[in-house]
Amino acid sequence: MKHACAIGILSLLFATPAQAALSVGAQAPTFTVEAVQDGAARQVELATLLKDGPVVLYFFPSAFTEAAETEEFAAKADQFRAAGATIVGMSRDSVGSLSGLSTGAAHGKFALGSADESLVNAFDVNDGAMFNTRTTYVIAPSGKIVFVHTEDEVRDHVKGALAFVQGMKK
Repeated sequence: MKHACAIGILSLLFATPAQAALSVGAQAPTFTVEAVQDGAARQVELATLLKDGPVVLYFFPSAFTEAAETEEFAAKADQFRAAGATIVGMSRDSVGSLSGLSTGAAHGKFALGSADESLVNAFDVNDGAMFNTRTTYVIAPSGKIVFVHTEDEVRDHVKGALAFVQGMKK
């Protein structure tokens, strides 16, 4: 009995996945999602966005978590645009839940999409609970992932992605 309990406890400890993400060089999963931008519902399709240049796709845990990352992406949106990149934020929240964030922290500057479980799993950002990991990808127009940053701290996601897309433009 003690042995069975020990195995059960160990399996719980190791059941939570480590923060994983797709690797640089991987083909990004294609998607079309319901999204909101500046309070207005819209669809976001990765293939369409990639026709205009690289896409900075950042996954965040929830509209109810710290909005600093979304605010920072919004503050730098013009610089991303000047580098030819499109920003898309993504969480498991419904479009209705993301609406306030789209007009608030995002200042209407980019779309916030509602990712379902299959999309969260396809991008390997499932945290094993009801949220997803905080992960930023830069996806080249070819559909290949060229930059990945996974970290709970928000501070380096925007800085790293912006430096990368500015370097792509040179």
